[in-house]
Amino acid sequence: MLTKKEIEEILEKTGVMNTGHFLLTSGRHSDKYMQVSRIFEYPEYAEALCKELPSKFGEKPDIVIGPAIGAIQMSYETARQFGARCFFAEREEGVMTLRRGFHIEEGKKVLVVEDVITTGGTVREVIDLVKKAGGVVIGVASVVDRSMGKVDFGVPFKAVYSADIKSWEPDECELCKKGIPFIKPGSRKIK
Repeated sequence: MLTKKEIEEILEKTGVMNTGHFLLTSGRHSDKYMQVSRIFEYPEYAEALCKELPSKFGEKPDIVIGPAIGAIQMSYETARQFGARCFFAEREEGVMTLRRGFHIEEGKKVLVVEDVITTGGTVREVIDLVKKAGGVVIGVASVVDRSMGKVDFGVPFKAVYSADIKSWEPDECELCKKGIPFIKPGSRKIK
Protein backbone atom coordinates (compact mmCIF):
# COMPACT_ATOMS: atom_id res chain seq x y z
CA MET A 1 0.00 0.00 0.00
CA LEU A 2 1.28 3.43 -0.95
CA THR A 3 1.16 6.22 1.60
CA LYS A 4 -0.56 9.53 0.79
CA LYS A 5 2.89 11.14 0.64
CA GLU A 6 4.13 8.52 -1.86
CA ILE A 7 1.04 9.06 -4.03
CA GLU A 8 1.55 12.84 -3.94
CA GLU A 9 5.20 12.35 -4.94
CA ILE A 10 4.07 10.31 -7.97
CA LEU A 11 1.53 13.00 -8.91
CA GLU A 12 4.25 15.65 -8.64
CA LYS A 13 6.91 13.66 -10.57
CA THR A 14 4.53 12.99 -13.45
CA GLY A 15 3.31 16.58 -13.84
CA VAL A 16 -0.30 15.79 -12.96
CA MET A 17 -1.09 19.02 -11.06
CA ASN A 18 -1.39 22.24 -13.08
CA THR A 19 -2.38 25.74 -11.94
CA GLY A 20 -4.12 28.46 -13.97
CA HIS A 21 -7.75 28.99 -15.07
CA PHE A 22 -9.37 25.87 -16.50
CA LEU A 23 -12.72 24.94 -18.02
CA LEU A 24 -13.38 21.39 -16.82
CA THR A 25 -15.29 18.72 -18.75
CA SER A 26 -18.08 19.12 -16.18
CA GLY A 27 -18.49 22.74 -17.35
CA ARG A 28 -17.18 24.07 -14.05
CA HIS A 29 -14.13 26.33 -13.74
CA SER A 30 -11.11 25.74 -11.49
CA ASP A 31 -7.70 27.22 -10.69
CA LYS A 32 -6.21 23.72 -10.66
CA TYR A 33 -6.33 20.96 -13.25
CA MET A 34 -5.17 17.43 -12.69
CA GLN A 35 -4.00 15.93 -15.96
CA VAL A 36 -4.17 12.40 -14.58
CA SER A 37 -3.42 10.88 -17.98
CA ARG A 38 0.20 11.99 -17.43
CA ILE A 39 0.57 9.12 -14.96
CA PHE A 40 0.11 6.65 -17.80
CA GLU A 41 3.25 7.95 -19.55
CA TYR A 42 5.08 5.98 -16.85
CA PRO A 43 3.97 2.33 -16.73
CA GLU A 44 5.64 1.80 -13.35
CA TYR A 45 3.55 4.58 -11.77
CA ALA A 46 0.35 3.46 -13.53
CA GLU A 47 0.92 -0.02 -12.16
CA ALA A 48 1.69 1.24 -8.65
CA LEU A 49 -1.46 3.39 -8.47
CA CYS A 50 -3.86 0.91 -10.07
CA LYS A 51 -2.45 -1.86 -7.85
CA GLU A 52 -4.07 0.04 -4.94
CA LEU A 53 -7.60 -0.61 -6.23
CA PRO A 54 -8.19 -4.37 -5.72
CA SER A 55 -7.73 -4.05 -1.95
CA LYS A 56 -10.43 -1.35 -1.86
CA PHE A 57 -13.16 -3.61 -3.28
CA GLY A 58 -14.60 -6.72 -1.65
CA GLU A 59 -15.34 -8.57 -4.86
CA LYS A 60 -13.51 -9.16 -8.11
CA PRO A 61 -15.11 -7.79 -11.27
CA ASP A 62 -15.46 -9.85 -14.42
CA ILE A 63 -15.01 -6.67 -16.49
CA VAL A 64 -13.39 -3.29 -15.91
CA ILE A 65 -14.73 -0.51 -18.15
CA GLY A 66 -13.89 3.15 -18.50
CA PRO A 67 -14.89 5.94 -20.86
CA ALA A 68 -12.69 6.75 -23.84
CA ILE A 69 -10.34 8.54 -24.05
CA GLY A 70 -9.29 9.42 -20.53
CA ALA A 71 -9.83 6.05 -18.86
CA ILE A 72 -8.72 3.62 -21.57
CA GLN A 73 -5.27 3.12 -20.08
CA MET A 74 -6.60 3.07 -16.54
CA SER A 75 -9.22 0.45 -17.40
CA TYR A 76 -6.50 -1.72 -18.95
CA GLU A 77 -4.11 -1.49 -15.99
CA THR A 78 -6.89 -1.89 -13.42
CA ALA A 79 -8.27 -4.94 -15.26
CA ARG A 80 -4.74 -6.38 -15.29
CA GLN A 81 -4.48 -5.90 -11.52
CA PHE A 82 -7.84 -7.63 -10.95
CA GLY A 83 -7.29 -10.35 -13.54
CA ALA A 84 -10.44 -9.18 -15.34
CA ARG A 85 -11.41 -8.33 -18.92
CA CYS A 86 -10.94 -4.73 -20.08
CA PHE A 87 -13.48 -2.70 -22.06
CA PHE A 88 -13.89 0.96 -22.89
CA ALA A 89 -17.01 2.90 -23.81
CA GLU A 90 -17.07 5.50 -26.58
CA ARG A 91 -19.37 8.32 -27.56
CA GLU A 92 -21.29 7.78 -30.76
CA GLU A 93 -23.35 10.80 -31.79
CA GLY A 94 -23.05 12.08 -28.23
CA VAL A 95 -24.20 8.84 -26.57
CA MET A 96 -21.94 6.51 -24.59
CA THR A 97 -21.88 3.14 -26.38
CA LEU A 98 -20.12 -0.21 -26.55
CA ARG A 99 -18.35 -0.60 -29.88
CA ARG A 100 -15.51 -2.70 -31.34
CA GLY A 101 -17.26 -5.95 -30.47
CA PHE A 102 -17.38 -5.33 -26.72
CA HIS A 103 -20.36 -7.16 -25.21
CA ILE A 104 -21.38 -7.42 -21.56
CA GLU A 105 -23.05 -10.73 -20.78
CA GLU A 106 -26.10 -10.69 -18.51
CA GLY A 107 -25.16 -10.69 -14.81
CA LYS A 108 -21.43 -10.03 -15.29
CA LYS A 109 -19.87 -8.01 -12.45
CA VAL A 110 -18.49 -4.72 -13.76
CA LEU A 111 -16.20 -2.13 -12.18
CA VAL A 112 -16.45 1.33 -13.79
CA VAL A 113 -13.24 3.38 -13.74
CA GLU A 114 -12.37 6.99 -14.54
CA ASP A 115 -9.00 8.70 -14.20
CA VAL A 116 -10.38 11.75 -12.36
CA ILE A 117 -13.88 12.47 -11.02
CA THR A 118 -15.27 15.94 -10.36
CA THR A 119 -19.06 15.65 -10.76
CA GLY A 120 -19.32 12.07 -12.04
CA GLY A 121 -21.41 12.84 -15.11
CA THR A 122 -19.46 10.68 -17.54
CA VAL A 123 -19.27 7.81 -15.04
CA ARG A 124 -23.05 7.89 -14.64
CA GLU A 125 -23.38 7.53 -18.42
CA VAL A 126 -21.12 4.45 -18.35
CA ILE A 127 -23.06 3.00 -15.38
CA ASP A 128 -26.31 3.40 -17.34
CA LEU A 129 -24.72 1.75 -20.38
CA VAL A 130 -23.51 -1.22 -18.31
CA LYS A 131 -26.94 -1.68 -16.67
CA LYS A 132 -28.76 -1.50 -20.03
CA ALA A 133 -26.37 -4.15 -21.36
CA GLY A 134 -27.28 -6.46 -18.44
CA GLY A 135 -24.14 -6.00 -16.34
CA VAL A 136 -24.10 -5.54 -12.57
CA VAL A 137 -22.08 -2.51 -11.48
CA ILE A 138 -20.17 -3.47 -8.33
CA GLY A 139 -18.37 -0.17 -7.90
CA VAL A 140 -16.64 2.89 -9.30
CA ALA A 141 -12.91 3.53 -9.02
CA SER A 142 -10.73 6.51 -9.90
CA VAL A 143 -7.13 7.53 -9.56
CA VAL A 144 -8.18 10.99 -8.34
CA ASP A 145 -11.44 12.04 -6.67
CA ARG A 146 -11.82 15.83 -6.87
CA SER A 147 -15.19 15.63 -5.08
CA MET A 148 -13.72 14.40 -1.77
CA GLY A 149 -16.25 11.55 -1.75
CA LYS A 150 -19.28 13.80 -2.30
CA VAL A 151 -20.39 12.07 -5.53
CA ASP A 152 -22.86 9.25 -4.94
CA PHE A 153 -23.09 6.63 -7.69
CA GLY A 154 -25.31 4.27 -5.70
CA VAL A 155 -22.43 1.76 -5.53
CA PRO A 156 -19.13 1.82 -3.64
CA PHE A 157 -16.82 4.57 -4.93
CA LYS A 158 -13.12 4.32 -4.13
CA ALA A 159 -10.22 6.51 -5.23
CA VAL A 160 -6.48 6.13 -4.91
CA TYR A 161 -6.21 9.83 -4.03
CA SER A 162 -8.76 12.43 -2.94
CA ALA A 163 -8.11 16.11 -3.55
CA ASP A 164 -10.08 19.05 -2.22
CA ILE A 165 -9.81 21.30 -5.27
CA LYS A 166 -12.20 24.21 -5.53
CA SER A 167 -14.31 24.62 -8.65
CA TRP A 168 -17.05 27.07 -9.60
CA GLU A 169 -20.04 27.31 -11.87
CA PRO A 170 -19.06 29.67 -14.74
CA ASP A 171 -21.21 32.55 -13.46
CA GLU A 172 -19.62 32.26 -9.99
CA CYS A 173 -16.00 31.85 -11.15
CA GLU A 174 -13.62 34.12 -9.24
CA LEU A 175 -11.08 33.96 -12.07
CA CYS A 176 -13.61 35.03 -14.74
CA LYS A 177 -14.57 37.97 -12.52
CA LYS A 178 -10.89 39.03 -12.59
CA GLY A 179 -10.86 38.78 -16.40
CA ILE A 180 -8.40 35.89 -16.48
CA PRO A 181 -8.94 33.81 -19.65
CA PHE A 182 -9.43 30.07 -19.26
CA ILE A 183 -8.14 27.10 -21.20
CA LYS A 184 -9.95 23.80 -21.75
CA PRO A 185 -7.44 20.99 -21.34
CA GLY A 186 -9.82 17.96 -21.41
CA SER A 187 -10.64 15.80 -24.43
CA ARG A 188 -14.42 16.22 -24.46
CA LYS A 189 -16.48 19.05 -25.87
CA ILE A 190 -18.49 21.04 -23.35
CA LYS A 191 -22.22 21.27 -24.01
